[in-house]
Amino acid sequence: MSLRVPEDGLATVAAALASGELPLLAYLDALLARIAERDPTLQALLPEEDRAGRLRREAAALLARWPRPEDRPPLFGVPVGIKDIFRVDGFPTGAGSRLPPAEFAGRQAEAVTILQEAGALILGKTVSTEFAYFAPGPTKNPHDPGCTPGGSSSGSAAAVAAGLCPLALGTQTIGSTLRPAAYCGVVGFKPTFGRISVAGAVPLAPSLDHVGLFTADVAGAACAAAVLCSEWRPAANSGAGRRPRLGIPEGPYLEPTSAEGLAGFRAACARLAAAGFAVEPVPAMPDFSAIANRHRLIVAAEAARVHAGWYGRFGALYSPQMRDLIERGRTVTDEELDRALAGRAVLRRELTDLLDRHGLDLWLSPPAQGPAPRGLGNTGDPVMSIPWTHAGLPALSLPAGRSALGLPLGLQVAGRWQEDEALLAAAAELEPVVSTGAP
Repeated sequence: MSLRVPEDGLATVAAALASGELPLLAYLDALLARIAERDPTLQALLPEEDRAGRLRREAAALLARWPRPEDRPPLFGVPVGIKDIFRVDGFPTGAGSRLPPAEFAGRQAEAVTILQEAGALILGKTVSTEFAYFAPGPTKNPHDPGCTPGGSSSGSAAAVAAGLCPLALGTQTIGSTLRPAAYCGVVGFKPTFGRISVAGAVPLAPSLDHVGLFTADVAGAACAAAVLCSEWRPAANSGAGRRPRLGIPEGPYLEPTSAEGLAGFRAACARLAAAGFAVEPVPAMPDFSAIANRHRLIVAAEAARVHAGWYGRFGALYSPQMRDLIERGRTVTDEELDRALAGRAVLRRELTDLLDRHGLDLWLSPPAQGPAPRGLGNTGDPVMSIPWTHAGLPALSLPAGRSALGLPLGLQVAGRWQEDEALLAAAAELEPVVSTGAP
């Protein structure tokens, strides 16, 4: 097949590499040429000496191990970017920080091992904000280098958007997968809490940390999720022939959205309604301010506990943002933390009960307050992802048009607990409708 970098998505590339229709070494050469062209400005990948030589050697080993196409695993030869909070054998882990990498040494992340067992190649480490929180790295938005790519999975989102790799791993503790996906105009998927193992990743808040992933389209997200998610099941077909019914959580939750962001969201919902989808406004989360405060308390309290040893020895190397988080977290008692943690299941029940009561399947919402903000000094506000992360529900961001200045906008779609398969199947139906004008 003809090489199309980056136009072809993960599912297409994976199938072509496995069949041999797309020669692996030729594909890598095209990808490496694109990295050499774009990444010096973009800075999505951490520097690596002789990346090209390593990848060619590893590709040759894959070809020798699986010479027959019919024997090849599902991600044979697929280059994957790995956020620099995951431990990867042969790579230092810095977690976007100034601490010595030796502090984070240990067993390779389980998600990375699963990818390698499925035949994937590790393209390299992608830039993370410091400890997957707010202090930004150098990565720029591929659509406008004067704008943030979002965070904390900045490099992973930007790498997929720029065509440096068809798949990248990220994480989400507040909004670190769905927001950068929206800003960069790609698909970001955050599964149900715990369905992808976080073992081997430097934690921020273990009760909220999710592994996420970035691809160019929903088919790619489904391809990767089938490999990475535990106990993956093909989407149930009991609703075959029935389109998903969609709910909009009206109320204080939508208030932080900018005028442009809200207009883009309403326009995407209107496109779905015009295409025949049932879209119903539902009053929801009247206590959203309390939900958001509870989530932030958990992040601060658990980060303070995770970082107690490191902060005691390397406090001067922490950014002001991270120091502030830890200092706030140190004031939270165990009893206060336990009460906040209990709210996760409460919110999950409330959101699920609303879907049941109104006969709905999915929630629609903005993944960010608006398009990517200008400047690289911050990564934007993650507030719009709080409900779905707090409740641990599966959610994704779809490209959904452009702002007045041509920046990507997204649509956030959230499903039911442990029904990731149904969410991705439904998202494939929504994708062509909402993507009008998308990058």
